[in-house]
Amino acid sequence: MKIYTRRGDTGETALFGGGRTRKDDTRVEAYGTVDELNAAIGNASVHVAGAATRDRLELIQSDLFAIGAHLATPPPRAGRTAPALPELPAGRVAEMEDWIDEAMEAAPPLRNFILPAGSSSASGLHLARAVCRRAERRVVTLAAAEQVDPVIIRHLNRLSDYLFAAARLENLEGGHEDHEWKGRS
Repeated sequence: MKIYTRRGDTGETALFGGGRTRKDDTRVEAYGTVDELNAAIGNASVHVAGAATRDRLELIQSDLFAIGAHLATPPPRAGRTAPALPELPAGRVAEMEDWIDEAMEAAPPLRNFILPAGSSSASGLHLARAVCRRAERRVVTLAAAEQVDPVIIRHLNRLSDYLFAAARLENLEGGHEDHEWKGRS
């Protein structure tokens, strides 16, 4: 099976449910950045020591595929029906809040901003968190122009918090201290 079609060679791509758009379209930017986030989480997860965190990251990666499918699907044009889409992971937001609380209770109290550093696994999670924030900004931009299910924005917002908390937990469990920002010297 060939994975190339050559149909994107002119700078356009197909949307789920029909139609084509430029590859720099706001919608493509949104789901493309969610795809980048998914890859960053996959990269971080291979370094994560905690089995529970690895399992959670795998769940989140599946969530991001569903989110990407929704973002890649514009409203159907007249006379067309909307394609079947995977269910959005609405319940995951509350689950992530529990995971965040669990991690933050285990870690020392925050007294300062934390630099995105520490162990390789924590650093990878911090990088994924930064990509998550960018994905969230791209989705918010899309939502200003077109209908986006608010579950998607809530999910990405909470996910960035979870990635921060998971990075702190990885540092703690790996015997690395968080690197606090000292401000001006």
